[in-house]
Amino acid sequence: MDIARTPSTPDGNPEMADAPPMPKEPPVIRREDYTPFPWLVPVTRLEFELGIESTRVTCTLAIEPNPAVDGADVLRLNGDGLEPVSVEIDGEGASDWRMEDGDLVIPLAHERHEVTVVTRIAPAENSQLMGLYASNGMLCTQCEAEGFRRIAFFPDRPDVLSTYTVRMAGPKDQFPVLLSNGNRVATGEGEDGTHWAEWHDPWSKPSYLFALVAGDLVARTDSFTTMNGRAVELNIYVREGDLPRTQHAMESLKKSMRWDEETFGREYDLDLFNIVAVGDFNMGAMENKGLNVFNTKYVLADPETATDGDYDGIEGVIAHEYFHNWSGNRVTCRDWFQLSLKEGFTVLRDQLFSQDMQGEAVKRIEDVRLLRSIQFPEDSGPLAHPIRPDSFREISNFYTSTIYNKGAEVIRMMRTMAGPQAFRQGTDLYFERHDGEAATCEDFVKAMEDGAGLDLAQFRRWYSQAGTPKVEVALAHDGDTATLTLGQEIPATPGQLAKLPMPIPLKLALFDRATGKHRGEQLVVLDGADKTIAFDGFADAPVLSINRGFSAPVSIERAVSADDLVFLAAHDDDAFARYEAMQELIVGHLVAEVGGGLSDTDRDAGRAAIGGALEAILADEGLDDQMRGELMMLPSQTYIAEQLLVSDPGRIHAAREALKAWLGVRLEDALAALHERASKLSDGMTAEARGARKVKTQALVYLAAGSPERAAKMAAAQYDAATTMTDRQGALMVLCGLDGIERTNKLIDFYNRYRNNALVIDKWFSLQAASLHPAAIEHVKALAKHPDFSLRNPNRVRSLYMAFAGNPHAFHDASGEGYRIIADLILALDPLNAQTAARFVPPLGRWRRVEPGRAAMMRSELERIAATGGLSRDTFEQVSRSLG
Repeated sequence: MDIARTPSTPDGNPEMADAPPMPKEPPVIRREDYTPFPWLVPVTRLEFELGIESTRVTCTLAIEPNPAVDGADVLRLNGDGLEPVSVEIDGEGASDWRMEDGDLVIPLAHERHEVTVVTRIAPAENSQLMGLYASNGMLCTQCEAEGFRRIAFFPDRPDVLSTYTVRMAGPKDQFPVLLSNGNRVATGEGEDGTHWAEWHDPWSKPSYLFALVAGDLVARTDSFTTMNGRAVELNIYVREGDLPRTQHAMESLKKSMRWDEETFGREYDLDLFNIVAVGDFNMGAMENKGLNVFNTKYVLADPETATDGDYDGIEGVIAHEYFHNWSGNRVTCRDWFQLSLKEGFTVLRDQLFSQDMQGEAVKRIEDVRLLRSIQFPEDSGPLAHPIRPDSFREISNFYTSTIYNKGAEVIRMMRTMAGPQAFRQGTDLYFERHDGEAATCEDFVKAMEDGAGLDLAQFRRWYSQAGTPKVEVALAHDGDTATLTLGQEIPATPGQLAKLPMPIPLKLALFDRATGKHRGEQLVVLDGADKTIAFDGFADAPVLSINRGFSAPVSIERAVSADDLVFLAAHDDDAFARYEAMQELIVGHLVAEVGGGLSDTDRDAGRAAIGGALEAILADEGLDDQMRGELMMLPSQTYIAEQLLVSDPGRIHAAREALKAWLGVRLEDALAALHERASKLSDGMTAEARGARKVKTQALVYLAAGSPERAAKMAAAQYDAATTMTDRQGALMVLCGLDGIERTNKLIDFYNRYRNNALVIDKWFSLQAASLHPAAIEHVKALAKHPDFSLRNPNRVRSLYMAFAGNPHAFHDASGEGYRIIADLILALDPLNAQTAARFVPPLGRWRRVEPGRAAMMRSELERIAATGGLSRDTFEQVSRSLG
């Protein structure tokens, strides 16, 4: 499953008063308490009598004792908000069952049985969007992690694997398309205008991978021939008016299927692969076996309505969910503590795919920027957890950047240490050993040890220890020897005060200052608290390039001169390291300025060094514009704050904007010339055109800070001339942060132009909520009352409020109004959609890392939420951990 992806924007306190008494705590579920389910369920048959208001579900289970577990005399079937209409055991009505904490408990002799339970559910009333729910006249499901128990009574856990046969029937005019997992085996006409379809999935799967969709849909149909010559029918189902915008998604699917065969040796295993786009969806997409359900955001695209980033996002998410067919479906998780087994591994797979499709350098930078903007703050806050957690209260809260993105980095480190060929041998062994099983993270690590020839005994600590390691780096030079000293420290996190050293693979190179060349890249593994390495043959002190390619998800701490960083920004042949040098140069300057440690002379010198480096980047004809655009981006305010134990968001914002304005003035002519050059190249979907669009908007960002009137005119002209959404949105983004008639006119035009396109109107909300405009808070309040805003659509909620919560200058307004807005949202949204509501708690939970005045207001809002009765488990857990 893909969590709703949040793009990064280019853009110790004293204890407070004790929190009020918390409501009754949900139980803690611990990994160490895992026991297998006492029953096997080899076969499941489901029958649905479909209706928007009411759906009748008949669930028949063939069960038998699990030989791995001592005999049990009861069968516990999980339920959430269900009441049984009838219960039958071996074809006879049963009366000695009972309800217990929502579950159906049936006394049973420890032998084979057939259990049939009938339930009736109300899809139209399901605002939580978990289980079976209605979305604009269609029915669809979302069952990960524990949604199936909202459909039928079942052992709803990932280690109970079953083959499913599904028969669904309903009004043909309302539900002309009937879809489920696997292959369609029969269809027919019923009475009174009804019809039916039967589906069978021959591959055993857990209940979280079940899917059903019924509605009035049309399909883009294509085919794919596998490496062994099997023909697979491919369908992408959407609303009729959306069909023209599905071509890119289909091409992305076919590329994914071919790439997985060539790179990982994984062949598709059904006759059909179906995707359905749904407008109301809590996540990004879901990998249900053979029937992937997607948020429309990650399916629909054309140049008029989707940005270049949208195109990349669709390609990456399509790939992610397809790759889950093996890393998640054929081999699934034993329990939810092993979630990173499927998600971390599959994120790495989709990252490697996107690198091959889009270019390795820029993709790697984008992935690291996302990690630093979301996962690093998570790792240093109250919600920090290992990639394999030890406990949880609500599993939905562990669909986090740590599980996904850090999990991917941990597996990437294994690949770095093994090399691509040996890594492939390890993954082949993993799939061979565990196909058709519910596996653990330990199973994956053991397969990598045996298949790739690695010793990962100490490396296992990456799975059990939270926190981002800090690596101290020092390079000394004496005679003809350069001596590198490394040290590691893993900060304390909740529940883990003391940490053990972890193996940290660091790619490095030593550059000769005179030639701008190095003698070759090396891989050094820091496997203890410290390490010293001597390099001979350097008559002059070399320049160190370290953690090249971001070979380890760590924070590098070193004293390095501005001259060395400018050198690396100009000469490093590792694209990420070149980007990192530029970021390090800017971050060091801004952190010093925010801390008050810069004199006017030092500030001017720092700005001059940054300006000179940026000027060289603008003038470098050897750079492609995609990479140039990355090098032009200032570090985000969130990343700058992460460098400080306690941050002042107001000071960071002021310093960052002042630097941006200074650069905009100094480089005004060069930026304007870049914009003019790029404007001649920015039509079409070639790599050159995409790069031109990226640098055009980056140039406007600087010009808007240094020369706002000129930038407003240029942005308005770019908007009017735009032939792609990338150019139009980039121009509007810049205008949203400015005052003037151009801003008003273009916002009105954008809305009127796209008012019937929900995904584009989401952009309209986000651009205003994320803007640098001083009245952004008032804009958000007004937008919340807009006729097109609804709390019941997760995309729309995220478009407004997640953009606002990720806008530091507005969210951290000194008045505290930003905190109140998000707290009010959480309280209003929790009864409607607890999963979405809970995802808004972490921004408030960062209060310990913010200066005392704002921290007190952030904590006060958390206390207000905590004092509210009837909180969902999702929100309760996030709030209690944030206050704890």
